[in-house]
Amino acid sequence: MFSFVKRHPGLSTAFIAALALTVFFLFRLTAGLIYWSDAKHIDQPLAGWMTPRYVSQSWSLPPEALVVALGLEQDGSGRRITLKELARQQGRSLDDLIGDLEAAIA
Repeated sequence: MFSFVKRHPGLSTAFIAALALTVFFLFRLTAGLIYWSDAKHIDQPLAGWMTPRYVSQSWSLPPEALVVALGLEQDGSGRRITLKELARQQGRSLDDLIGDLEAAIA
């Protein structure tokens, strides 16, 4: 086993790196499946701490519908911004933004 590592150090390093990446993404997949399988994360009441992606996941909305409802660019620039920060950037109240989102959900 270890003689292979000594004979092919580059290949062994690449294999270990690929294995580490596989384990990392498997962990992320498993964590996401466990999180979104919990009923308390589905159709949560909209709040200022949520990101557009979280709202999309929680309410099973296509991202395109949120982009239109929130007035975002489709370049992904609003990906990590919270609804509260987005409302402040757009110069409107959080309640107005949530009202637009609820209309898009309906």
